[in-house]
Amino acid sequence: MEMEPLRIVAIGGGTGLSSLLHGLKRFALEPREVEITAVVTVTDDGGSSGRLRRDFDVLPPGDIRNCMVALSEDEALLSKLFQYRFSEGRGLKGHSFGNLFLTALTDLTGDFAKAVKLSSEILASLGRIYPSTNVNVVLEAELENGKIVKGETRIGKSRSRIRRIQLQPRVCKPLPETLAAIHEADLITLGPGSLFTSVIPNLLVEGIAPAIQRSRALKACFVNLMWQPGETIGFRASDHVEAIHRHAGMRLIDVAVVNSRAISARQRRKYAAENVRSVLNDIDRMAEMGLQVKATDLLGSGDSVRHDPRASAEVALQLAKRGRAGRSKIRVLGDH
Repeated sequence: MEMEPLRIVAIGGGTGLSSLLHGLKRFALEPREVEITAVVTVTDDGGSSGRLRRDFDVLPPGDIRNCMVALSEDEALLSKLFQYRFSEGRGLKGHSFGNLFLTALTDLTGDFAKAVKLSSEILASLGRIYPSTNVNVVLEAELENGKIVKGETRIGKSRSRIRRIQLQPRVCKPLPETLAAIHEADLITLGPGSLFTSVIPNLLVEGIAPAIQRSRALKACFVNLMWQPGETIGFRASDHVEAIHRHAGMRLIDVAVVNSRAISARQRRKYAAENVRSVLNDIDRMAEMGLQVKATDLLGSGDSVRHDPRASAEVALQLAKRGRAGRSKIRVLGDH
């Protein structure tokens, strides 16, 4: 009997999520090993996305666009067109064609999620992509110095440590399709990506965190490789997971996926000017938290320290197989 594809729900935003999706895409080609669902944060208020939010009262299309392109079966002309950014022109400079396309399609259909679905079909994206909510939300942070900062861009520039983030409005609902995908998943991933502005905002949408907790899927956090200025200076791997659990209001993560390869001296020098160092893998602390730890070489090539899409996807595939086996065991136990 032919095996059903492994179901992976990847939750996040920014370049971290699109990098993981790009790596997973080859497993979604025929013969299809995985079925991919991406749940993407919609709090971006900078650059082209921010301008379109202000001008047209739409959800920010940038992170969604990057995910669509990352999952596109055809990486040639159409994908390049969606990523094309206007370098001049009054009102056009700085906008990407894909952002404008999504905004126009949202206006035509009256529904951002439907515009994303139709655009994904045009790009032949090998997976489903859902905004975490259809509500036009704003991210708000309470800093350790007591200051309240509104807007993802301003939060990312803050130099005081973040105590808590929340969404405005507080009550915003996810798409039913998102909850269904979480329920049926073999693996749910959180990260890599900006912890407070790309990963955690998804968990603040009403119902998403409880749905993850209830799901029989294996839940994995892909821990960031480096500290992030304005967000996670001084954070250990365990601090990333603790922040996720604190904001979710419940325990979610089963496995912490961490990088085992040392950052090169050349790369360390590149980040030293901003006092940015690699995240410490405090494995003993994570074990005390009841976490399983998957340590492997996740480092991509190049001067910038980034997750390697292929290596990350390989780990996700292994974990999805474990998740499927666990779900099957629970199902069998439940049948007797």
